[in-house]
Amino acid sequence: MVGLDLRLTEVSCRHGRVDVVSEVDLEVTCGQRVALTGTNGSGKTTLLRAVIGLHTAVHGEIAIGGRGGRATADYSWRRRVCAWIPQRPAAGRFPLLAGELLASSGDARHAQAMATRLGVGGLLTRPLDTLSGGQLQRMHLARAVGCVAAGAGIVLADEPTAALDFAGQEEAAEVLAELPVTLIVVTHDRALARRCDRVLEMAAGRLREVS
Repeated sequence: MVGLDLRLTEVSCRHGRVDVVSEVDLEVTCGQRVALTGTNGSGKTTLLRAVIGLHTAVHGEIAIGGRGGRATADYSWRRRVCAWIPQRPAAGRFPLLAGELLASSGDARHAQAMATRLGVGGLLTRPLDTLSGGQLQRMHLARAVGCVAAGAGIVLADEPTAALDFAGQEEAAEVLAELPVTLIVVTHDRALARRCDRVLEMAAGRLREVS
């Protein structure tokens, strides 16, 4: 079996004084592919950000590969074992070059090879803020491949096909399906959801199993 298992116990998240994720319990076994669906604002992205430690107003317990505990405890190690594909990547005030983004994966060779496969290998010297939405999504997908090659066992992807045309969506879904990891993907893409082992729906900060 590939990937790492993930267990969330009574995980809740807040934005200011508003609860956006409410006491979520979730177990994902090694190598499972889980699609997380639901309307905008239902808490899907916040939940993924909490898992990797990007959202810190969180309570409950998060365990990955049997390691973990309180969600607010040291979470730096989660960023080493989880690859993150954001929906709206920030270029930053002084944006990285695309090649620098791929190098940050820990395995630039595999990341660059995937960038070439995805048709953006010739853009490595371009600043991220000069790329189109689709090009940027492809770069972050390629970076995730590099993270996996460097040892990440979970990929957390937030709408990884949203900025892509139909052919690009199919290609991205194929790449994600090939990765030897546990995958949790926020998506409105039904074709991508059908490639997953489980489909969960989030509404008003709570999860339910759909299929």
